[in-house]
Amino acid sequence: MSSSLLLSNIHIVTKTEIIERGFVGLRDGKIDYISTSPPTGNYEKVYISRENFYLLPGMIDIHIHGGYGADMMDATPEAMNTLADHLPSEGTTSFLATTITQNHQEIEHALKNVVLWKPDNEKQAGSQAQCLGIHLEGPFISKDKAGAQPAQWIKQPDLPLFEKWLHASEQLIQIVTFAPEEDTDFAFLSMLQEKNIIPSIGHTNADHAMIERAAKHGARHVTHLYNAMSSFQHREPSTAGAALTNEKLFTELITDGIHSHPLSVKLAYLAKGSERLIMITDSMRAKGLGEGTYEFGGQTVTVRGEQALLADGTLAGSILRMKDGVKQMRQVTHCGWTEIAKMTSTNAASQLGLEDQLGSIEVGKLADLVIWDDSGELMMTICRGQIVFEKRRQMTDEHH
Repeated sequence: MSSSLLLSNIHIVTKTEIIERGFVGLRDGKIDYISTSPPTGNYEKVYISRENFYLLPGMIDIHIHGGYGADMMDATPEAMNTLADHLPSEGTTSFLATTITQNHQEIEHALKNVVLWKPDNEKQAGSQAQCLGIHLEGPFISKDKAGAQPAQWIKQPDLPLFEKWLHASEQLIQIVTFAPEEDTDFAFLSMLQEKNIIPSIGHTNADHAMIERAAKHGARHVTHLYNAMSSFQHREPSTAGAALTNEKLFTELITDGIHSHPLSVKLAYLAKGSERLIMITDSMRAKGLGEGTYEFGGQTVTVRGEQALLADGTLAGSILRMKDGVKQMRQVTHCGWTEIAKMTSTNAASQLGLEDQLGSIEVGKLADLVIWDDSGELMMTICRGQIVFEKRRQMTDEHH
C-alpha cells in the first residue's frame, strides 16, 4: 500500500481561495504539501488530474442511520463495516452513526456496538470512512413531531438515563437531537453543554420564542431543517423561522428535493448562507438497494422511486447519497465549490471541534479528500491518503 501520493494539475478548493492547477502532496495519511509549483521531494504515486477537476475536503455526514443494507441500530460490527466500506463511493470520508428512538436496551446495545467496533474502524483508516462518534436522535423529542421515530418509545429528557447511555458510549455521543419544549427547565440542555455535547433542536413543536430561549441557553444546532418541526407561518415563525434567522444555529439540510422543496432549499441557502448550513443524508438501510420493503426503527418502510415511506405515508429517512445531494444543491442555488466545501465538510468539522484535523485542505490535516469534475460528478475519494473510490471512465487513461 502506497504511503505517499502527489495530486498534480488540480484546482484546490481551500477555505480562502481556489488554487488553479496546483499540487497537493499526501504522506502517511496527512496533507504535507500544497503549492502552485511541483514539490522537490519524491512521492511513490502521482495522480495527474484532468482539466477542470476540483479537489475538496472529504465530506462529513453527521446524520446518517444506515445504507447499503445496514443500519446503525443493527448493533453488529458487520453493519458498521458495511456502512463504512460503502460511504467513500458517495464522497463521504467520515460520519456520525445516528440512532433512532427505540427501547432503552436497544439504544444502549447500539451505542456499545460502536464502542467495540471503533478500534477496528481506526485500523482500516485508509480503506473506509471513519466514524467520528454518535448522533443520538431521540427519544427526548415531541410526540407531536415524531416523524418516523416510533412514538411508543418517546419520552421526556431523562438525565440519569442519558448519563447511563453516555457512559455506555464511552463519551462517543457528539450530538443529541431533542425537543426544547420537553426540557421544561433546560436542565437537560445545561447538562449537554457541561459535557461538551452539541444540543440540536429537532422533532419539536416549539414556537419561535421557545427556540430563541433554547439558543440563548446554548442550543447551537438544528436537525434536518423543515422536517419534523413546527412550520413557518408569517404570524408565528415557529421552529423553522427561528432556525432560518438565528445566527447562533447551524442548520442541517437534506438536499434530496423530497424532504424539502427546491425553493425551500434555496430559501435556507439565502437565509443561512454557506456559513451556517450543514448538508446531511439522514439515509436509512435502503440506500443503494433500490425499491422494496425494508426495516427502520422496528417499522416497515417501503421505497418507491426516490422516497422511503412508512405505511401512513410519512417520510422515513432518505436514500440520498451525499454526492447526489451536492448535485441538487448546486442546481438549486448555483453555489460554487467553495460553498459546497463549507456545507459538506468545514461547518461539520467546526461544530464537532475537529477543525484542526478535518474540514479543509491545509498542510498537517488528515488527507481525507474528494475530487469532482466541473459538471458535479464525483471522480475520486481519498481516505487518509489512500484512493478508496475512483470513478472508472470508458477510456482508462486516468493515470498518465
